[in-house]
Amino acid sequence: MGKITGFMEYKRETPERRPVDERVGDWKELYKEFPGDKLKTQAARCMDCGTPFCHSGCPLGNLVPYWNDMIYKGRWKEALDLLLTTASFPEFTGRVCPALCEASCVLNIDRNPVTIRQIEIEIVERGYKEGWIKPEPPESRTGKKVAVVGSGPAGLAAAQLLNKAGHTVTLFEKSDRMGGILMYGIPDFKIEKHIVQRRVDLMAAEGVIMKTNVNVGVDYKVSDLLRDFDAICLSGGSMKPRDLAIPGRELKGIHFAMEFLIQQNKKNAGVNFSKEQDITAKGKKVIILGGGDTGADCVGTAVRQGAASIHQYELLPKPAENREADNPWPQWPRILRSSSSHEEGGTRDYCIQTKSFSGKDGKVTKLHAVRVEWAKDKKGGMQIKETPESEFEQDADMVLLAMGFVNPLHEGLLDELGVKYDARGNVAVNKEMRTSIDKVFSAGDMSRGQSLVVWAIMDGRAAAKGIDKFLMEGKTEIV
Repeated sequence: MGKITGFMEYKRETPERRPVDERVGDWKELYKEFPGDKLKTQAARCMDCGTPFCHSGCPLGNLVPYWNDMIYKGRWKEALDLLLTTASFPEFTGRVCPALCEASCVLNIDRNPVTIRQIEIEIVERGYKEGWIKPEPPESRTGKKVAVVGSGPAGLAAAQLLNKAGHTVTLFEKSDRMGGILMYGIPDFKIEKHIVQRRVDLMAAEGVIMKTNVNVGVDYKVSDLLRDFDAICLSGGSMKPRDLAIPGRELKGIHFAMEFLIQQNKKNAGVNFSKEQDITAKGKKVIILGGGDTGADCVGTAVRQGAASIHQYELLPKPAENREADNPWPQWPRILRSSSSHEEGGTRDYCIQTKSFSGKDGKVTKLHAVRVEWAKDKKGGMQIKETPESEFEQDADMVLLAMGFVNPLHEGLLDELGVKYDARGNVAVNKEMRTSIDKVFSAGDMSRGQSLVVWAIMDGRAAAKGIDKFLMEGKTEIV
């Protein structure tokens, strides 16, 4: 595949990020254009490795070596066609996926994998530029009607394939724009919203019926949903954030991370907020609790808003710089990761447990915390204990809780439907993504729990296949 000796002749290259001073002054994407000749060289690095672990590393099963070879040989249209057989939205995953395929690439044994994600982006963007990606409505309709509730990556993926199969699909979204977390949640500097809207418009042109500002279970009765549709796909996401039940939590200035991020997305879309509604880091001492991607997104957003200082605290220990013995390739490497946001500002610290907040006139002014230590018990589990005399306090005008999500909201739609939940409070599904209720399926974070966009898309595709088999008496051409 590619050039047999390419991996020995060429070094890994990725697109350059725009200078920090430039990019923090806007909300545009981070990366400079990647020259076509460099892309061909990177595709040439894909080795004839015999066992392409990237196939299994990618939840979608993308046929990476094959389209790498096609790009090396200049066969762009064929590469696009092959990519789209497994990937619903390469323009999304190429931007926001952490590249599980690259982690499992054989060349990643030396932490020098093929730049798969960038090649994926370039293939799909070439497809749009050349007009190869265009509306392709189904030639005929089955007469079956499907409701997809939630227009995030799982819902979009399910709706796309079900519509292609000829079913009449109605996509419900409680917000004013389609896209779920892609539109309102992930910052614009990671994925500009015209990229999301382009795909939404394409799907609408293919016949997917879009219903925004409709909160199913509130604005649209559950009984009507069950009556009006032959099958239902629940893809509303994991919406209940993990909270901190500690003294001072009620103080003003303490917000869930997604409240902060969603509002900035809406501001960028032209929505105005009153002074009382506005959640801004401008001129404030900001503390972010949570060391994951959402926390990093809060860092980048707070920097662009003009925060006076930013501290990001994580309860867990600092990850190792390199793989440890119990985490060999091709497993996902549990190592320290720094995002573009960490280049832009802020201070990170680990093994920090928040004990309480204090404030003045009802507003938060300080965070009170203690350092902790982690150690394995006799059964191999991790135990936490406070480090003696390590208490400290940190000035804070704003605190953002970025500690993940517990489960989807049960109240309303889910409880009214009467679906069963798993041990974690997510919607329980079988292998075909079917819930405990006849003709009701679920996909994405709502049934999986908080996860990656690429896993949500995979679940959406699986749900579409399950629904198609259900509607077509056990037959489906969806792969």
